[in-house]
Amino acid sequence: MVATYDIERSFDWNYDNGPVYEGGFPEVPKTPQKDFLGLGVNSRIGIPAGLLLNSRWIEFYGRMGFDILTYKTVRNQYRPCYDLPNWVFIDRDDQIDPRILDEAQKMAAGDPSDPLAATSSVSFGMPSKAPDEWMPDVAAARRVLRSGQVLIVSVVASSKPGTSVEDMVREFGDLAAMAREAGAQMVEANLSCPNVHKSEGEIFLDAELSGEIAAAMQKGANGIPVLLKLGHFADEELISEVLHAVEGKASAVVMVNGISRRVVKDDGSAAFGEGREMSGILGRGIHAFSLDNVKSALEIVKKDRLSLKIVAVGGVSRIGDAKEFFDAGAAAVMLGSAPMFDPTLAIQFKKSHPEW
Repeated sequence: MVATYDIERSFDWNYDNGPVYEGGFPEVPKTPQKDFLGLGVNSRIGIPAGLLLNSRWIEFYGRMGFDILTYKTVRNQYRPCYDLPNWVFIDRDDQIDPRILDEAQKMAAGDPSDPLAATSSVSFGMPSKAPDEWMPDVAAARRVLRSGQVLIVSVVASSKPGTSVEDMVREFGDLAAMAREAGAQMVEANLSCPNVHKSEGEIFLDAELSGEIAAAMQKGANGIPVLLKLGHFADEELISEVLHAVEGKASAVVMVNGISRRVVKDDGSAAFGEGREMSGILGRGIHAFSLDNVKSALEIVKKDRLSLKIVAVGGVSRIGDAKEFFDAGAAAVMLGSAPMFDPTLAIQFKKSHPEW
């Protein structure tokens, strides 16, 4: 299996050497320009925070026709990646029931025959280069964008012992300002990473705190759109509370990020090693409930006449997956892991649906 991110190698190796790709650059179909949060884009097809490690990755996927490109989540300090392994495949071909929280996911014995149809688990820990490295690189990423493409920079505050809520909110705002200064056209607060400390990964479940962070981000962003990346909601009422709390502060929410679950080997031991029992689940197995959450959010936006846009993500690897999200009313559709295995997906989508 050839992927642009080599899961057998470290995050730093992929940062320095990726993307792994030996093919040429196919011709990208010309498509009518659309609007995305006030900026003109060639398509509303993008990649969320995660895969685009630096400006070289941004340039590669931009040349492959993805037009909304999210720079991997960064911090105000260096944070190393967890040790290998960071990525494993899950032994299942059906949809995960998000209501069953204690069901352990079993690690697959080998690589899937069709990685686009696979469910995976990741454990990276939201690593970040230091600002003196990522800020100049964001500027470089902005320079390699083509006409009709936009750069989002994803940020997260770093949870440390003794950090107050006020300090964390302030840090999100400061990071928004740093991202804007570096060249971001939009900035995203990652409130939902499924494989980090609970205080970093479950912020989105606190409506009041999400609203405070959105306000701080809006101030720091100083005029550029603010997005909030959210995880799965088991309670539709809570979706409404969060959307209302961030209304008028954020321009959009990105949902659904992966879910956190226990992942085990055949012998029951933790797939990623002791201390990393919980990890993020993504890919095919999370598509159905991601679609349900997005539809619920869109219904709330319509019913309550909110100005928020909903950016959809979750298990998209086929044209039909994206169509479900667009038909529901999503402002854009992001492909998280699938472009690793087939970088030409945006080209395929554009050929089939130039209106996207």
